Amino acid sequence: MAPIVVTTDIARPPEEVFSYATDPSRFGEWQVGVVSGGTEGVGPPGVGTRCTVTRKLGGAERTLTSEITELDPPRTWAIHGIDGPLRADVKVTVIPAGDSGGSRITIALDFFGRGIGKAILPIAVRQARKEAPQSCQTLKTRLEGGE
Repeated sequence: MAPIVVTTDIARPPEEVFSYATDPSRFGEWQVGVVSGGTEGVGPPGVGTRCTVTRKLGGAERTLTSEITELDPPRTWAIHGIDGPLRADVKVTVIPAGDSGGSRITIALDFFGRGIGKAILPIAVRQARKEAPQSCQTLKTRLEGGE
């Protein structure tokens, strides 16, 4: 299936957008369906650091683990899902937006299923296509001081 890609401009510097948008402990503040999140280990995250995110899926909470595969602050961050029947590759890119001091963030989501996940993949992708723009709008609102 084709990746889901959402882009929005945010009237905040790239460093602030990147820091907030790539912090798993903040995902629940702006991502639809996220209950909590965090990173494993101590110290700043890097390539290979594992992230856990607890999401509401089908009426139940499920904790999923991903691994950071790319980290170049304040430009790019990527993770790869490593457990569960439904997994995602997520890439966040933040670039300056013109001369305004703002940023343009692009989030690309690519889902894949393993085992039973292959059967429910189309449903999960359809739901993510609805939720991703909502999440980006909430991210923009929060960072621009609207919440």
